[in-house]
Amino acid sequence: MGEEGTEGTVHLLCLAASSGVPLFCRSSRGGAPARQQLPFSVIGSLNGVHMFGQNLEVQLSSARTEDTTVVWKNFHDSITLIVLSSEEGTSELRLERLLQMVFGAMVLLVGLEELTNIRNVERLKKELRASYRLVDSFLGDSERIGDLTQCVDCVVPPEVSLLQEALSGFAEAAGTAFGSLVVSGRVVAATESWWRLGTPEAVLLPWLVGSLPPQAARDYPVYLPHGSPTVPHRLLTLTLLPGLELCLLCGPRPPLSRLDPQLLDRWWQPVLDPLRTCVPLGPRALPAGFPLHVDVLGLLLLHLELKRCLFTVEPSGDQEPSPEQRRRLLRSFYSLVTAAHFPPEPGTPEDKAEDAAQRAQVPRACYLVSGPEEPGTGWRLVALQLGPRRLLLLVSAQSPTHGLRSLATHTLHALTPLL
Repeated sequence: MGEEGTEGTVHLLCLAASSGVPLFCRSSRGGAPARQQLPFSVIGSLNGVHMFGQNLEVQLSSARTEDTTVVWKNFHDSITLIVLSSEEGTSELRLERLLQMVFGAMVLLVGLEELTNIRNVERLKKELRASYRLVDSFLGDSERIGDLTQCVDCVVPPEVSLLQEALSGFAEAAGTAFGSLVVSGRVVAATESWWRLGTPEAVLLPWLVGSLPPQAARDYPVYLPHGSPTVPHRLLTLTLLPGLELCLLCGPRPPLSRLDPQLLDRWWQPVLDPLRTCVPLGPRALPAGFPLHVDVLGLLLLHLELKRCLFTVEPSGDQEPSPEQRRRLLRSFYSLVTAAHFPPEPGTPEDKAEDAAQRAQVPRACYLVSGPEEPGTGWRLVALQLGPRRLLLLVSAQSPTHGLRSLATHTLHALTPLL
């Protein structure tokens, strides 16, 4: 298993499906945004071979060369997205979900009507510039994983009940049922209505907030790709503490001016100390002092029914591999086990029926040793599924292979009350 995201280049192409006109091209190299652009002849060839297949009623979805993976996807017979990746270990699953997130981001900020009924290509190009920052965040190395898992990145604060009560009260006073607290693009707490948001907006909204530059307050127009793709809503954000933002999703009301300092102080001043404990939770995800085995170097916990996840590579942070390598290893392992061992997360009713039929054949655990094969070297990766929860662990070389399942089971039981 290669480390997904190691040195390589990713090119993302967006074209009008009917004319083949490029709408934008975004690139990253080594996980950072790059200005490198593909020649127009290459773009035309990639789109041409896809259209050629369509004319013959053949669906071309992916292709591989010695060092590059290419994935095509058409949306609503109007937009074609193409991604090319030369990153080591890149999986087709990762690229397919990348394209789904990119199109979701385009709908979120432009609206489905503009994308499916293209009247003026040049105007659409200008409107799509608003999505560049969000799209670029999917191409680079992120500390979050919701773009791949399609689950909401969450953190667990020590006093979540106090924050939940304050959030619900503030949202009601502001006149909306949709509210959340977001730290570094991860959800700390949310109202029941916010949690009921569909995919992909439940993932995209906190990701959008995490990708924007710091600002005291925002009134941001957004569409909901699943719930309201043609009628815009307003995303109001207020910075409570550096890195910690209060988000409200609403219609024409309330005006941002209604959220005055007196209303904020009334609800948030009494919980200022619990709010402060949330700020460092971004990359750590778990409360300080949470008991994890010393051999655990990183973990990903998914609740497949709630569509939420916890992702951290902070435990034992002074050991090798580096946090960046840990994230890449866990992302690659997730892609591997999801594509090869565990079924995809249930989505449509047809998917759920198929999953139910195959459940008796689904493995409950698997492991992989990455790196040198000598005893005491390399890193162990183990995946365990119990009910709606799936746990992936990155474990140090000192941990014996025969004890991986026991370690994963114990860790999952400890984490279950949190998610």
